[in-house]
Amino acid sequence: MDYLNNLFFGYFPYIAGTVFLFGSLVRFDMSQYTWKTNSSQLLDNSATFRISNNLFHIGMIFLFFGHFFGLLMPHSWYPYLGLTAGSKQIMAMVSGGAFGLLALVGGSYLLYRRLYHPRVRAQSTRMDIFILALLYVQLILGLATIGVSKDHLDGAVMIQLSNWAQAIVTFSPAAAYMADAHWIYKAHVFLGLVVFFVFPFTRLVHIWSAPLAYITRQYQIVRQRQA
Repeated sequence: MDYLNNLFFGYFPYIAGTVFLFGSLVRFDMSQYTWKTNSSQLLDNSATFRISNNLFHIGMIFLFFGHFFGLLMPHSWYPYLGLTAGSKQIMAMVSGGAFGLLALVGGSYLLYRRLYHPRVRAQSTRMDIFILALLYVQLILGLATIGVSKDHLDGAVMIQLSNWAQAIVTFSPAAAYMADAHWIYKAHVFLGLVVFFVFPFTRLVHIWSAPLAYITRQYQIVRQRQA
């Protein structure tokens, strides 16, 4: 078990991170025509799809940044933000649960549509279905951790997981922090690493090209209104 713990939570994070970064770079350099969302909206632009799509993306974006800042925030910052480890964990459970449910509701229809809508299914690749199913299972695991976290409201779980994440990014021995973690956390963390590992081979690469410049660019007139 120590060998598997070291492999999954000591070495695999660096393998996944390397594939995530260099794999994305190689794909952008060698296969730019596949660097796109490959949207299926033209095949099914129903109101249900638009609502589900928005729910899924809003939920996933919040969850990503919530995990990012929640795990990597130094513990010494907590008092300056009026937080304790326990209150931070409760905040993560409430906000993560709310946005996790949004993403799960939206993802349920998107996965159903991807599998059973004839035209969407015909246009989908195996990797399209795989990554959406993987994210869906990851959402379920994430929501399942709330049931375990409620029994540890002192913040011990939050500290344990953040210690692991911060040890990874500082290239320190990290696997020991996950040795006695509940299996649900281990499954959730491992599956999250798998998402990073397969990222360059999926349509998720479009995240690198998010059109953030649209927010600040000057308004463009496409056609002039006739008098």
